[in-house]
Amino acid sequence: MNNIFGKIPTILMLVSPILITATGGMICERSGIVNIALEGLMVFGAFAAATAHFFLEPVLGPSSVWVSLSIGAIAGVLFSLIHAFASVSLNADQTVSGTGINLLANGVTIFLAQIFFKQDRTKQFMLGMMPGKWGVYPTAYIALTVVFLSWLLLYRRRFGLRLRACGENPQAAASVGINVLAIRYIAVLLSGLLAGLAGGCLVLTTNTQFNSTTVNGHGFIALAVVSFGRWRPQGIAASSILFGTALAFSIIANDFTALKSLPTEFFNIMPYAITLLTLVLFSGKNYAPLSAGKPYEKGSS
Repeated sequence: MNNIFGKIPTILMLVSPILITATGGMICERSGIVNIALEGLMVFGAFAAATAHFFLEPVLGPSSVWVSLSIGAIAGVLFSLIHAFASVSLNADQTVSGTGINLLANGVTIFLAQIFFKQDRTKQFMLGMMPGKWGVYPTAYIALTVVFLSWLLLYRRRFGLRLRACGENPQAAASVGINVLAIRYIAVLLSGLLAGLAGGCLVLTTNTQFNSTTVNGHGFIALAVVSFGRWRPQGIAASSILFGTALAFSIIANDFTALKSLPTEFFNIMPYAITLLTLVLFSGKNYAPLSAGKPYEKGSS
C-alpha cells in the first residue's frame, strides 16, 4: 500500500497536463468550436517552454521555469489564432483546420530546433520543475486551479452563460445581442493558452529536453477526456485521473511485483486502448453541445 501511495506524485505529474489541456478543449467545444489541434498546440507549447528554459536558466535560475511556462502558453495562443481564424472567420472545416495544425507542429518545431540547436531537438537544460511539498509537482496545483476556474467561468459568470449559449444555439444567442464570433474567438484562444501551458508543464516535469516524442499523443488523450467527461469540469477531472493513471502505469508498472510478469507493451498501449474504448462506448450518446463543429453565419437560421 505504501508503494502505491508513493507513486501518487508520478501519477499526478502525468494527469496534470492532460487535465489542463482537456479543460481548454472543453471550453472551446462548449462555445461550438471543435479543437482537435490540442496535440499540435501542446507541441508548440512544449518546444517554446523548453527552448526558453534552456536559454533563460543560466540567467534567471529556478525562476526561469515560470517564465518558460508563460512563454509556452503564449506560443499556444499564437498558433491557436490559425485555428480561430479558419474556423470562426472563414467557416472552414474545423477538423481539417485542427489536423493541419497538428501536422504543422512537428515540422515547425523540428525546423526551429535545427536553427537554434543544430539538431532535431532542443539541447538538454540543467534543471526542470522540481517537486514541491509532499513530493508533488507544482503542475498538480496549476491543474486544480485551472479546472476550478473553468467551473467558475462556465457556471458562475455571465460570460460562461453566453459561451454555453453559443455552443448550443448560436442564432438564439446572437438574437439577444451576444457576439458569437467574439465569444468563439476567445474560447479558441483560451484552449490554445491552456494547451501551450500543458505542453510546457509536460516537458519541464518529465524530460530534460524537447523532442518529437515529448507530447506523444497527450493532446489526443485530452480530446477523449473531454468526451468521456461529458464536457463538464467535474467529469474531465475524473476522466483525467483515469487516463493519467493508465499512462503512468507504463512507467511505474515494473515497481510492482505482481505486474512484472506482464509485457511492457501492455502498459504502453493501455491509455490509447482506453481512449478508443471510451470513444466507442460513448459514440452513440450525444452529450456534446448541439452546435459543436457547426460553422456560424450571421443571419442564418
